[in-house]
Amino acid sequence: MESAPGFEEFAATRTRRLFQVAHLMCGDWHQAQDLVQTTLAKMYAAWPRLRRGEDEPGLDAYARTVLLRTYLSQRRLRRSSEVVLAEVPDSPLHSGPGSDLRLTLAAALGQLPPRNRAVVVLRYLEDHSIEAVADMMGMSAGAVKSLNTRSLAKLRTILGDDRELLFRL
Repeated sequence: MESAPGFEEFAATRTRRLFQVAHLMCGDWHQAQDLVQTTLAKMYAAWPRLRRGEDEPGLDAYARTVLLRTYLSQRRLRRSSEVVLAEVPDSPLHSGPGSDLRLTLAAALGQLPPRNRAVVVLRYLEDHSIEAVADMMGMSAGAVKSLNTRSLAKLRTILGDDRELLFRL
């Protein structure tokens, strides 16, 4: 199959960041890889249409939206949150300075429902506005604000004495 012009460069430069966002949303190394691959496959199929009508920031936003919707639809299909691994993967997300902070936040995020986790990741780790998150998630800005408020309250409860970590987001 012949490659779509420009897609390989787009995928090569965005894969790492998409993986980081996917991993924060789902908390599983392999599922994050699958989410990124599915996202890129969907974008490849639509690439000629996307490339004509979108600039670089628009393509990034489209990729995040596809990633988010793929994650949420997979979570609806999968009711068990149990993750079985033969061995713990060696992840660059969990090494180096601040790794304890990342592990603590990742564990706390893992206790949130999928939509709540997605709102927190998109709002605070990806730094998107309420309106942008609402657009990506296909909901009203008020619904995003409500999810955001409930999610932060739940994170404060989960983190307890470590809740100052929230201010570092």
